[in-house]
Formats: sequence, structure tokens, C-alpha cells
Amino acid sequence: MAIPENKLAFEGGWQYSPAPESIDHINLKTKYDLYIGGEFVAPESGRYFDTVNPATEECIAKVADANEADVDKAVKAARKAYNGAWSKMKAAERGKYIFRIARIMQERAREFAAIESLDGGKPIRESRDIDIPLAAAHFFYYAGWADKLEYAFPGRKVKPLGVAGQVIPWNFPLLMASWKIAPALACGNTVVLKPAETTPLTAMKLAEAIADAGLPPGVVNIVTGAGQTGAAIVTHPGVQKVAFTGSTKVGRIIQKALAGTNKKYTLELGGKAANIVFADAAIDQAVEGIVNGIFFNQGHVCCAGSRLLVQESVADEVVQKLKDRMDTLIVGDPLDKNTDIGAINSPMQLEKIESYLEIGQQEGGVMHQSSCALPDKGYWCRPTIFTGVSQSNRVVQEEIFGPVLAIQTFRTLDEAVSKANNTPYGLSGGIWTDKGAKIFKMTQKIRAGVIWANTFNKFDPTSPFGGYKESGFGREGGLHGLDAYLNLEA
Repeated sequence: MAIPENKLAFEGGWQYSPAPESIDHINLKTKYDLYIGGEFVAPESGRYFDTVNPATEECIAKVADANEADVDKAVKAARKAYNGAWSKMKAAERGKYIFRIARIMQERAREFAAIESLDGGKPIRESRDIDIPLAAAHFFYYAGWADKLEYAFPGRKVKPLGVAGQVIPWNFPLLMASWKIAPALACGNTVVLKPAETTPLTAMKLAEAIADAGLPPGVVNIVTGAGQTGAAIVTHPGVQKVAFTGSTKVGRIIQKALAGTNKKYTLELGGKAANIVFADAAIDQAVEGIVNGIFFNQGHVCCAGSRLLVQESVADEVVQKLKDRMDTLIVGDPLDKNTDIGAINSPMQLEKIESYLEIGQQEGGVMHQSSCALPDKGYWCRPTIFTGVSQSNRVVQEEIFGPVLAIQTFRTLDEAVSKANNTPYGLSGGIWTDKGAKIFKMTQKIRAGVIWANTFNKFDPTSPFGGYKESGFGREGGLHGLDAYLNLEA
């Protein structure tokens, strides 16, 4: 009997030829200084650290390690710009600068995408098709609001806060920078931003774009470093607003540090999102959405669909289709356009993921991984699912931040809601059903900031994003993203 062609593909009958994205067009320095007051300046300590390609374990560049003195210099530069040219500038003119940044990002999109994958390990398809276009879209969106703030908040008097201190994570480096910088500028604030120490390069390339856009010196300052650098920004008395995206553990520390101060803050923290698949869902579509929600992004997303709740009557079908789909996924070179799952961002993160794989099995879960081959060098993890897990299992309750999916079943709608809400987090969720009434009923009961219906991980700059419980405080995106950077008076 002849074997279908698609079966040959699934069982290794043929393989895609490599299709690597060229990096000949990108311009990377061997050493990056701090961007303060419109100039690249050496750190006070003279110390630099390596940023490493997680797919090859090779050093890409050396990056400045900022200390408290550097942060103080950046905050003072931001304050000078706020009191000077930026606050005196007409709002429409500020908007033109933000538009200019967006256009430069579009013009250099191919370079930004390649650097994002090189430094962070994510597949080039994700960097090229999602991260960079969405980052530019945030600048375009907020540029349009710069001279229309009174329409965003009718009957209220709007005033900028001053200097915004912003700390971003490694999973979406350029996108997170755009989420924070664009609304801050549109509202008339100035910025001191710290990217994650493992993924600083697109932030430094953004600094170059900002310089080329001609922003007044000090309006945007970018300082690189690790946790101590971020702490210096958060606690600096010259900062009026703190925006942080990262772990719940660090978020708690920041919240305590800001208690009793007059600083406004937004915290976008961890998540343990549930994808809920009902028996009446389009199963193949749901399986693809599950794969997109947890595997294509390596699980390196706070809103990743790292839990699957599937109705009992279709559970076997969904799990088998998911296993079959997992075996078609390609793990490898992030710059290869065929790659579905790239490298884990750092050896520390890989160690954390592997520890959870052990925990899941020790607690009685049944682990299944795809049969794909892994490269010899770099930090890699096969897509993994756990079945036979209960609500108390740590792989169900705790954020892993890797391509690991915990699967549970349910019988009734109320049971699905109960299990979905029974975690410390409340950032996002997904519902798969062909009944509109069921979608509305579920969205009213699930305690999550963002809920997708018959899709997952879709973003738009006009939509607010944020969570409940240990997933954080406040919203970013849309009009809500403006509110966080303004003083509103009656």
C-alpha cells in the first residue's frame, strides 16, 4: 500500500533544505556603550558584559554594565530634557518624532528581526512577522495620540508625569521597549529604559534609530545592566513612573520598594494561561492554536497557553493530534526560516525548564516529547506535554517559561472555569468552541486580563494588555496605556 506524501514528511522521509536568513546586512558593533543624553557614553565603572547567541553559545558583543552613577546621570539627562525642549514642544511636534521612529523601524525591519533572533534565540519567522511589525505599530499608534490626549480623556486635564523608569524582559525585547517608550513619549514624558541583560542588542539598535530620528538629547536614555541597574532605576527619587515587565518575584520586590512613595507604576508579571477546548470546537484549528500558544514561542511568553483544559469526550483525539503535530515541529537554528522552535534564551532558563521536567515526572505526570533531533551546541528543549497531572501539580500551578504544556480534562463548563481560575495568575486565556453564547459566558467567569476566542496570542496596539492577581497591576496598550503615563485632573 502506498504511503501518503504527508506521512513521508512526518516520519522523516524528507527534510526541508536549510533556508537561513542572511546576516550580511546587519550592522553590529563589537562593544556597546550606554545611551545617555543623546550620546553613547562609556559606563562609569568601565565594566562590560557579554551578550551571547543562545543557538551557538558564542559572544555577539560586549555591552556596558551601568551602575547607580550611570543611572543617576541618565535620570538627570531625562529630567533636563523634560524641563527643556520636550515639555515646551507642541504635542503635534512630539508626535512627528514618534512617527519618525516608527518609520525608521520599518525601514530597518529586516536588520532588527535578524538581531532579535540572533540575540534572543527566537525563530526568525516570529521576529520578522510579529515582533518587529508590532513594535513599529505601537509607535505609529501612539504618535497619533500625542496631540489628541484631551479627546482620550474628555473633561479631564492631562499632564505628563515627568521621568519614566522602564525595565523590560528578554522574551520580547524590542516589542516590550516599544510598548513602554511610545506611550510615555506621546504623553510628554521622558524615559530611562533598561533592557534585559541577555537581550540588549535591539534596544541599542533602537537607540541608534532614536538618535537618527533627531529626538532632543535626553528624551530617551537606554542603560544596560543586570538586576542592580534595574533596582537603581526603580528606586531613583528622580523617577515619577515605573513600568516593569518580568517575573512575579521581582514584581513583588518592586511593589514593596514603591510603597509609600508617590510614584505611579504598572507591573506586567507572570502567567499560567489556560487554553480551554470544548467538544464542539474545530479540533484541528484548536490544535494549531495550542501549538502557536506554547511551542512556536518556546513558551517564552508570559501569556503563553501553558495549560490545556480539554473536554473529556474529545481529550484522546486532541492529545493524539497534538502529539502528531509536535513531531512535525522543527527545533533548530533561529535564523533558519524553516525553524518552528528556536533556542532557549540562556543556560539559566534551560536549567529551570529541565528542573520542571523532572518535577513533573516525580509528581506522577506522564511526559511526552517530540522525537526531533537537537543541535549539538546551544540551549535547546524539545516541545513537551504532560498528561495525567492534577490541579496541585507544580507544572500546572507554576510558570515554567518554556515549551512545556500541562494537559487536564473537564466535563462541564463550570469545572473548566474552576480549573482555569485555580492558579495564582490571571493574565490570559483561550476558549475554543463554535458557540458564541458559550464564549460570552466563559469570558465573564474567567479571571484573566486578556481572553482570546478561537485563536491565541493575537495582539494589537489599540487593545489593552495586563492581568489580575499575581500577573500584575495596570494595563499597557490602547487608551489604558496612555492613562498610566498621565496625571489626570478634573
